[in-house]
Amino acid sequence: MGPIYTPADFIDMVRRRFWVILAVLVIGSAVSVGYALMQTHLYRSAEVIQIARPKIADDLAPSTVAGSSARRLQLIQQQIMTRATLLEIVDSYGLFQDQPDLTLTEKVIQLREAVSIDGVAAAREGFTDDGTISVLTITATMPTPELAQAIASEFSQRTLRLSDQTRIEQAEATLEFFARQEQQMEEEIVALESRIARFQAENNLISPSALDSLMLELAGIRDSLLEIERQKITLQRQIEGVDLTARQETIDRRIADLRAQLEGLEEQRALLEQRANRLEAEMETSPELARIQAEYDRQLELLQTRLAEIVARRSDAEVGFRLESQQQAERLLVIEPAALPDYPVTTSRKRMAAIGAAISLFLGLVVAFLLELRHPVIRTAAQMKREIGLAPVVSIPFLDTGRKRRRWFGGPRDSEGKQA
Repeated sequence: MGPIYTPADFIDMVRRRFWVILAVLVIGSAVSVGYALMQTHLYRSAEVIQIARPKIADDLAPSTVAGSSARRLQLIQQQIMTRATLLEIVDSYGLFQDQPDLTLTEKVIQLREAVSIDGVAAAREGFTDDGTISVLTITATMPTPELAQAIASEFSQRTLRLSDQTRIEQAEATLEFFARQEQQMEEEIVALESRIARFQAENNLISPSALDSLMLELAGIRDSLLEIERQKITLQRQIEGVDLTARQETIDRRIADLRAQLEGLEEQRALLEQRANRLEAEMETSPELARIQAEYDRQLELLQTRLAEIVARRSDAEVGFRLESQQQAERLLVIEPAALPDYPVTTSRKRMAAIGAAISLFLGLVVAFLLELRHPVIRTAAQMKREIGLAPVVSIPFLDTGRKRRRWFGGPRDSEGKQA
């Protein structure tokens, strides 16, 4: 059977258990005040970094730094949050000096929990997410405003430096790779040309360039032979058409001149044929040597094609390296420096003490109610009628003949502290 049914019953309970409620309230308030005084205020400061777009469009001068900005920033965050880096920051700023019992691992864990790095994805272009980050926010929560501002700025600067360093190193590594590839390819071409020259010398072969020259020379000789043949035919016709009615001496001199010209042409033809035969002999090779020469030529052409591709890529890598070195590519910019916080983010000590006092008052009332439940007593005629359904004929108040003392809320109390 419960003792509290009406506001009057509640007020009577408070009067009877006032000292119990007061004791719980005082003890709870004292504990709350002590807990509030032990708490340390925490201040929060944030620095905002923007991922700026390249000054020159990627279509005109693409960067050699591949991958999305989200992935690169994630790698940077992992490097910043390493144990060595965090311990370096702890030593630089003298963090956790008021907690000498903390181990290095505990300091690292607390600093990781006190600093957060959050990114905001950029607006999508189309229906695919390219992993681009537009804004990066670095937040630090520390016991003092100055320390919160300094730690947020420190992590921000480290992020900027590490981002620039990573991009430049990647661009430089790409450029060095293609430069080494170009040098290696040039060395292979020189070695192959040396083997080709040695093979031609051992087999009395001529190079393709010299072969082209010989073929041009042979074609010119053949043209000259054709011209000589035409001239011979013309001279023969002139000999046959000599005027026989002229003086014999004139006829003989004319025929002698024409025959001398024919002999000169025959000598020229013989020399040219001899030269042509020599050139044809030089150009003649066996089928096996020709196959080997063709294979060498094919390998040389393939190496030269690959060299041209590598040179083009090396040029692109050089452009990308210049973009990164001159801060013309994608970069990080601080658009909102870490500000000095004005107020702590934790609950104020006064509010914590007030909440503790309210909770203590509630607990005091709960304790009083439990005590009432433990000792249920019918104290008034109304309670008796409500509990058992019988109304008392007469109600005789309790009279204490001993020394009376005033109660806190009026009415006399007996010597044992019981209310009449």
